[in-house]
Amino acid sequence: MKLLLMFLSALFVASLPDQVSDLGLPELHTIKKVTLSPAYSCRSNEEFRTGYAKTALFLSKYSEGHNGPDLLFNGACGSVDYFQGSTGGDDMSLIADIGTVPLEEVTAHKAFNFQSVHSFDLYSKFAESVKVVPNHTYVVLINKSDVRGLFAFSVDSFVPDQKVELRYAVKEYQVLTVRAGSEGFAWEAKNSVPREKK
Repeated sequence: MKLLLMFLSALFVASLPDQVSDLGLPELHTIKKVTLSPAYSCRSNEEFRTGYAKTALFLSKYSEGHNGPDLLFNGACGSVDYFQGSTGGDDMSLIADIGTVPLEEVTAHKAFNFQSVHSFDLYSKFAESVKVVPNHTYVVLINKSDVRGLFAFSVDSFVPDQKVELRYAVKEYQVLTVRAGSEGFAWEAKNSVPREKK
């Protein structure tokens, strides 16, 4: 009887889905290519109904399944095209243009200061969005409630409004479980002094 129970337990464990592979996490430190096209806001109403389609980069099956792109190629027709890391909700991802540096040399350390010299002028300047510039390299700090990560990418070619060809490498990627969070987040919430208790 014990042998049968052990066999059934082993069979049950073997049949459980591999949660890590189900998340489709990206391979680290490996350069891959992608074409994003067209710019998200330069599409017809019919194209908007398809969701992000090929305008966004999803680094994992998890982010794709949750419709949470890790990078968006955006810009209205005829205006300046730009990259975004945050696309909605409480996403607070940031992106920095680190200039014409080789993607192959970007490390997690150099993502924040490519020269590795303590100078406020040399630290990466992170923002919500940055302009698309051919041959420039960028780093994205992913900060979502359920995903934390860092990746770098270079613009190999760019046709305004139409397409951008990228090479990218993921440096860190984690899918998280939130244990607790303070309630009341709102993008426009101001700060106040707490009332004194009597």
